[in-house]
Amino acid sequence: MSHIVTVAAKATDPAALAAACDRLKLPPPQTETVTFFDRSVQTGLAVRPPGFVYPIVCDTETGDLYHDTYEGRWGDESFVGRLLQAYAVEKTKLQAQARGHRIAETALPDGSVKLTVTAGAAGFGVPQYLAAAGAA
Repeated sequence: MSHIVTVAAKATDPAALAAACDRLKLPPPQTETVTFFDRSVQTGLAVRPPGFVYPIVCDTETGDLYHDTYEGRWGDESFVGRLLQAYAVEKTKLQAQARGHRIAETALPDGSVKLTVTAGAAGFGVPQYLAAAGAA
């Protein structure tokens, strides 16, 4: 039987979600109202992976993801995990860059991703008056 799955992720940043889609070679998410098979309705940023009957809908206010893959018959359930991983990586990169930090990414053999953040001029915990004076 088909049912909607809610993933308790906190995917609230539209820019990071768009970057995650780009990373996964998907079209950018679009705001949509989607009626799923069970007639439930969700509005949010819709991500349309290939092979999915219904898109993955991200509610950027709550961060919840809604999707219906009908136990894998209407889409690859593992893709949702890849989307969340891509979102987490892109959100981290955006946050690090906004703080002036450098970030290096390494793909690991098991499919996970290692991110190394190196403090920029403002540093991690360096008082702003020192960072501004160049004493970081």
